[in-house]
Amino acid sequence: MPSTNIKKQEQPTGYKKIRIALAGNPNVGKSVIFNELTGGRAWVGNWPGTTVEKKVGKAKIGKYEVEVLDLPGIYSLTAYSLDELVARNGIVEEKPDIVIDIANAANFERSLYLTISLLEMGTNIVVALNMIDLAEAQGYKIDAEKLSKLLGVSVIPTIAIKGYGLDKLKEAITKTPQIKRVPRKIVDYGDLVETEIQKIENLIKKDLELSAKYFPRWLAIKLLEKDKDVEEKIKSSPLADEILKQTQKSREILEKKLQKDMEEYIAEKRYETALEIAKKCLKTVKIRPTTLTDMIDFVTTHKVFGIPIMLTMLYIAFKFAFDVAAPLCDLIDWFFGTFLYDLIVNSTLPLIVKSFLGDGMVAGVGSILVFLPNIVFLFLFLAFLEDVGYMARAAFVVDKIMHKLGLTGKSIIPMILGFGCNVPAIMATRAIEDENDRKVTALVNPLMSCSARLPVYLIFAGAFFAAYKGTVVLSMYVLGLILAIAMALLFRKTLFKGPSAGFVMELPPYMMPIIKNMLIKTWERSKRFLFKAGTIILIAAILIWILSITGPSGYIGIEALEDPYLLEKSWIGALGHFLEKAFSPMGWDWRAAAALFFGFVAKEVVVAAMAMLYGASGEETLPSILTGIFTPLTAYAYMAFVLIYVPCLATLASIRSELGMKYALFALIYEILLAYFVALGIVFIGHVLGVS
Repeated sequence: MPSTNIKKQEQPTGYKKIRIALAGNPNVGKSVIFNELTGGRAWVGNWPGTTVEKKVGKAKIGKYEVEVLDLPGIYSLTAYSLDELVARNGIVEEKPDIVIDIANAANFERSLYLTISLLEMGTNIVVALNMIDLAEAQGYKIDAEKLSKLLGVSVIPTIAIKGYGLDKLKEAITKTPQIKRVPRKIVDYGDLVETEIQKIENLIKKDLELSAKYFPRWLAIKLLEKDKDVEEKIKSSPLADEILKQTQKSREILEKKLQKDMEEYIAEKRYETALEIAKKCLKTVKIRPTTLTDMIDFVTTHKVFGIPIMLTMLYIAFKFAFDVAAPLCDLIDWFFGTFLYDLIVNSTLPLIVKSFLGDGMVAGVGSILVFLPNIVFLFLFLAFLEDVGYMARAAFVVDKIMHKLGLTGKSIIPMILGFGCNVPAIMATRAIEDENDRKVTALVNPLMSCSARLPVYLIFAGAFFAAYKGTVVLSMYVLGLILAIAMALLFRKTLFKGPSAGFVMELPPYMMPIIKNMLIKTWERSKRFLFKAGTIILIAAILIWILSITGPSGYIGIEALEDPYLLEKSWIGALGHFLEKAFSPMGWDWRAAAALFFGFVAKEVVVAAMAMLYGASGEETLPSILTGIFTPLTAYAYMAFVLIYVPCLATLASIRSELGMKYALFALIYEILLAYFVALGIVFIGHVLGVS
């Protein structure tokens, strides 16, 4: 879990320190600009009081040392979802000196809605008009100079992925803090509404502390919109009762005269203003041609071809990860399994120390690090698909199926995130407004196969299904998705009844990926695996080693690691034999059962535990040992069990944090039962069909 404490770096002598925040719609190029400004040097914490990650970086721009805050991608500042609330509070509470509003030139009117919302907050903004090349390719030209005059702020045309305009953006950043911006009325809501806004605003101005902290006009508008978060901010004021009474009176007057809900009316006026500004700045230079994006989307989002294409892309990702990484995996395996292990065994160190280092640390951690190249190449390919723009299409295609099953399309994003790690994926459910949808999505997310299970799949697929390794591993991901959808449908029909919320998704244009951006994403995701290998898995490997050489009778000796008879007398043996009774119908021995128990800490530990319990070291590798213990049928059932039962303690802790203890216990119980019966079903069906 990311730390909530973000370390502050000392300010270099001679540099003035300022803070900027990056805001914008999803898929607008925010991460590219963030990486360009910070050079990819960033750290992650949590926003105060939430489980939403907060990404911060450092940059030196001109005479300034700049702290860059990356806000969540949003379409508005209404605070309906957690992302919107976090982004808004990141501006009004943390008070950055500048907000860089990254607007999508290819979807100009929609981006202007957020720009107008930021200006209404009294924010000091610079507009980065990104993707101007795509807008021109669609037949549009935007007059950035006129837009700057209409908005009263700097507007910099950019093409972030090519680096175009970023020098001018940095120049604007250095000039903006010197400009004292006077908040102005960007949207005219009409004389009737403006009169009532002024009444509320005048009351707010009487509270000097409140009006110094927040822009009074913005507070007045948000109160008329029935913004719950702003109402909570007002309640701290000694004039709260007077302000809220006036707001209620004004709202009743306006809704009666306008015959319209105030929230809807205010949103319409903002859109009208956005359209008026767009008309003045936007020129159609040619009829919009059919683009390459249109032609590709016709196939990739097709109701018939979309799903097969998505599965094919995932299959290619796995083939790429396995085939390209194979030589590197062999090299790491040789280094840990032969070179380093032999170096320790042949040293003059005491036997107990050699066993601790070789059988405990090297065998445990080395059995996991051998899969690092596979995971890195898989993340690299997924980063490529994200930057190209395909991942949003994959979500769109699956959304159609999800909606037919009565589930929300917003569940797609956390489920896709679950392929990387279930912990941030469960956190991402906070963006789902409907409480039932949110709970169901969080409860089924652990069924999405995270990267921690991949080492288990690889070891069994390589041992028993070498010719079809990619297909077998892919089948685990597909099985997880099918089970997640099935369980979500079951929960929706029984425990969480009610209609599902709608989902609006904007598909970004296809773009050439930036190698630097892909590498940064790959490193950010891969370093979690390395952190686990260096901490959790290392500690678990040492614990397993200790429990293997000791037992109820006391110290057994390091001979237990090579003598099955002695190992059965250890604490590990006692635990394994206790669990073996439950797993014997699947054909798994006590060592396989014990490995599953330690998998509760982290799924990678399953492989480390097996390497130690089966005595895999030197020339005798774990895959060769497993072929004498398992059959292809029992091996596949074991993979399925690892897929389904609780991913790790961190995932359970996330569910407890998001939904409460009773739901965490419910997830623990239902996933273990589901894993058991699915694995048992695989073995039973296999025997019926005559599969060994």
